[in-house]
Amino acid sequence: MEFNPSNNVIKLCLQGIDMEGKGEPEEAKRLFLQAWNESTNDFEKFTAAYYVARHQENVPDKLKWHETALRFALEVNDESVKASLPSLYSNIAKCNEELNDLDGAKKNYELATSFTDKPSDSGPFYHGTKADLHVGDLLKPGGNSNYHPEVIMSHIYFTALVNGAELAAALAKGGGRERVYIVEPTGTFENDPNVTDKKFPGNPTRSYRSQAPLKIVGEVTDWVRQTPEELQKWRERLATVKGEIIN
Repeated sequence: MEFNPSNNVIKLCLQGIDMEGKGEPEEAKRLFLQAWNESTNDFEKFTAAYYVARHQENVPDKLKWHETALRFALEVNDESVKASLPSLYSNIAKCNEELNDLDGAKKNYELATSFTDKPSDSGPFYHGTKADLHVGDLLKPGGNSNYHPEVIMSHIYFTALVNGAELAAALAKGGGRERVYIVEPTGTFENDPNVTDKKFPGNPTRSYRSQAPLKIVGEVTDWVRQTPEELQKWRERLATVKGEIIN
């Protein structure tokens, strides 16, 4: 299932996250429970349960919700949630420890470690930019960050979601038209740590980075474009993001 920030359950979770940031845990808990109650598929239930878990007042209830989130994550069984498995198993292991279930803790910590390999996403992959490039060109690390222009990036970033690349193109610096290129990694790549497990569990935007170049193999010419109002909201969100880029 593709991550969609316009999804109502995702919107409720975002509102809950905002309430957490404002120091209003009870309102956050209410929003996360509403998200759970309105969930209609495995991805939505996994996401909502992940947040409901962290607002439980006792360890057995917290464990129950962590296990619920894991159950639905395993049902989804795609790249949008695989990156969440280490944290899900670790959360369960911590609950096991607090409940003095040492065998369960050991088992779940081992499972968390077993899911920390490189991503297995096979694409196709996309890169959004305003640069005018051609098939066969290589995109290399070393450019300025779109979000912190003073930072020279040591990785090149890409995504398996067309609309994610479109947003990157719309927010990119420069006066050229928005371009979404189909790319192939020429080396190993990893989950983008700047998004993985930050606001949402795992890597639901299927965002990756590599120190090896990306080869352009095509271009996407038709995608759903952000409205000017939506772009302005994204710019405002990015302007308030705290913390440094993991480079």
